[in-house]
Amino acid sequence: MIKNEAVDFERRNVLSSLRMTAEQVIGKLSARGFLMKSAGLKVPKNDGMNGEDQPEGVSLPQDFPLIPVRDLVVFPHMILPLIVGREISLSAITAALQSSQRLIFLAAQKEISLESPSAIDIYQVGTVAAIMRTRQLPDGRMKVLVQGLHRGKITDFLSAEPYFHVKVECIESEIQRKDNVETEALVRHIREQMERIISAGKTVSPDILLAFDDLDDAGRISDLVAASFPFKVSELQSVLERCDVVDRLRYVSELLGRELELLAMQARIRHDTLGEIHKNQREFFLREQMKVIKNELGEGEVLGDEIQTFRRKIDQQKMSQEAREEALKQLRRLEQMHPEATEASVIRTYLDWLIDLPWNRKTENHLDLDFARKILDEDHYNMESVKERILEFLAVCKLKKEMKGPILCFIGPPGVGKTSLGKSIARAMGRRFARASLGGLRDEAEIRGHRRTYVGAMPGRIIQGLKTVGTKNPIFMLDEIDKLGVDMRGDPAAALLEVLDPEQNHTFRDYYLNVDFDLSQVLFIATANVSDSIPLALRDRMEIIHLCGYSFEEKMEIAKRYLVPRQVEAHGITSEQITFSDGGIAKLIDEYTREAGVRNLEREIGAICRKVAVKVASGHIIPAEIDGDEVKELLGTEKFYLDDAEWGDHEVGVSIGLAWTPYGGEVIHIEASAMPGKGGLILTGQLGEVMQESARAAVSFSRANSSLLGTSDQFFRQNEIHVHIPAGAIPKDGPSAGIPIAVAIISLLTGKEVRKDMAFTGEVTLKGRVLPVGGIKEKVLAAQRRHIKTVIMPAANKKDLEEVPKHLLEEVEIILVNSVTEVLNVAFVPGTGVRILPRAEGQPIESDSNISSA
Repeated sequence: MIKNEAVDFERRNVLSSLRMTAEQVIGKLSARGFLMKSAGLKVPKNDGMNGEDQPEGVSLPQDFPLIPVRDLVVFPHMILPLIVGREISLSAITAALQSSQRLIFLAAQKEISLESPSAIDIYQVGTVAAIMRTRQLPDGRMKVLVQGLHRGKITDFLSAEPYFHVKVECIESEIQRKDNVETEALVRHIREQMERIISAGKTVSPDILLAFDDLDDAGRISDLVAASFPFKVSELQSVLERCDVVDRLRYVSELLGRELELLAMQARIRHDTLGEIHKNQREFFLREQMKVIKNELGEGEVLGDEIQTFRRKIDQQKMSQEAREEALKQLRRLEQMHPEATEASVIRTYLDWLIDLPWNRKTENHLDLDFARKILDEDHYNMESVKERILEFLAVCKLKKEMKGPILCFIGPPGVGKTSLGKSIARAMGRRFARASLGGLRDEAEIRGHRRTYVGAMPGRIIQGLKTVGTKNPIFMLDEIDKLGVDMRGDPAAALLEVLDPEQNHTFRDYYLNVDFDLSQVLFIATANVSDSIPLALRDRMEIIHLCGYSFEEKMEIAKRYLVPRQVEAHGITSEQITFSDGGIAKLIDEYTREAGVRNLEREIGAICRKVAVKVASGHIIPAEIDGDEVKELLGTEKFYLDDAEWGDHEVGVSIGLAWTPYGGEVIHIEASAMPGKGGLILTGQLGEVMQESARAAVSFSRANSSLLGTSDQFFRQNEIHVHIPAGAIPKDGPSAGIPIAVAIISLLTGKEVRKDMAFTGEVTLKGRVLPVGGIKEKVLAAQRRHIKTVIMPAANKKDLEEVPKHLLEEVEIILVNSVTEVLNVAFVPGTGVRILPRAEGQPIESDSNISSA
């Protein structure tokens, strides 16, 4: 107990000085005047008290506002300032100042760390005090000068809001004069202890010894002595609670005796370390003192064992030379620090990170190409381009041992298996898999780490992921890289430039580690839905691989091979209890989901499995096979309908367009209508500027060729043309709708019905030329999903059809066109179409498979 007190000796000495130094308390009072006032003596007029003596002859009330004080015990006749900042304490001060006697009750908290103490967290015995002076501080707190008057004990808490209001019973303490033999002996003994403490070098005001001669009340002497030393709050509270003066004097004497033992221990520590003082500064001297104290307590070997453990791990870890030097440097700093210092904890955490990183640990690649192909085929259906790229990488690794990892980026709509594909690649290559989600990331430090000067600093996500997997050559997936943000804390995309550059990432420097780490053997795979939002410099560092949506047949195969078995197992049922027919899966694909991927399809299969699981658990009879009728019975009404139900038969002024979205291709319907008016064009459906310009170009082409279309320019002057694209809540833009808009308008002008089994895509010019557009594969997939038989597209997009699976080209007829006139010759219902213009000049387009020219 004595040795533990020595650790906090200096801190408590400073606290005592703050309590008892008159110049810091009032400013006007001399030190002697302050101590005499605290002791209850008469203060000379020139001591600056200005008549603010303790009120005497005043009848004390029964209840008071309460201030719970922290790390402090206030004694009667003690004058000291309090800095009040908590709302509950400020409210209590305000209530006390509104009363005529300006009295308040001060009681110590049991736990100084509590911001909002309750009644059980406050000592029952405290001091009734008078508020002598207050001053408002600029930061909203209040400085209050109080004088203790009387001991008191809380008998009841009357209220706790907005401040503690307590009922107090005053504790009567007899005035024990020094002429009593036992009391006189205890007072003399305490005086002798005080003199020995002062002679040992303890800083105590000599005016305290004068109070022994001037005071007759031994109880006041004990209070004055107790308040002059940095004892614990619990010990000071014990002094305050002892009503028997003799008992109080004995307890104070015990505390002073322990203080003397602390001083003697300090002197011995100082003597033991005196030989080292000439070689070190004051910091080293204090550190040696703490070492001796630890040895006395039997804890001296703990830090030494920790240092040896760190040193052994550093020797075993095959770090780079730079990292090893930094680790040993920080270890030497830790060795010279106090183990409880804040900086020591920071260094320990830093050393743990350096030691745990996989500086030279890596897994061996599985270079068996047949095995890798088997794994990739087991986990994913189709995706041939991705599989071929991974096999190429493995083949090069097999021929050349040292090769930098490629930086791949999978771009495709949600649910096509980008993230799961990364896991399959890791399994095929025999590497570990790490993943970092970058969606919504706005802080550069999340990539590069925080500097160790910040509280709670940590490495970035790259280093954290490598520590987690424990190897330096994992498959590291950077998910949703197109959704990175930027704000005042930096640009994470800029920080990734070094990570994803094979020429730089072998010396990647995390701000927290502040040493180079080699990332060149990491195979980074990024995923995104769109490439437009990825910064150009970052996109240039990655090899882009596009993953398109799945066709109907592909979804059928994926559902049967992967989704159904996975959901059946996940819901605790067996393949004997539930099976899906092709018709049931087809109904789920056509009428309950409409997506490029299979995420919602798996979700619907899971919903059916849950309903079947309920029947199995309840003992009900379940169907042997889930067909189309069972799907409707289990899931309810269909969520989507085929176009036959949506749009009916062939119509005039209605065409079907194909659009590209980040979530795959989509089919859009375009309606055109005319009404009497002053001429003009009305566009609705939340169209973007590019799509609006396409509509205006289509109208201009129609008006310029009105005579060939069988209409007159008078029609355009006397009628308003309204073009609408349904689903008005969804923004739409892009040039792809130029051809379908032109077809809808010309159908309106000529009265010809547009084929409902045909879809159009392509940009139109004022001269009627058809220009190429993007997203051809996604658009063909969208047409196939919606059972559209024919797609009209620009002839310049013929090269893009090479990416379209052959089975799709067998199901969907592709007609390539160069001009609007070629579109009009095939767009209308057979038997009603007209050739309004001669075919555009140019070489005829060769036909192959189901691809033809108009």
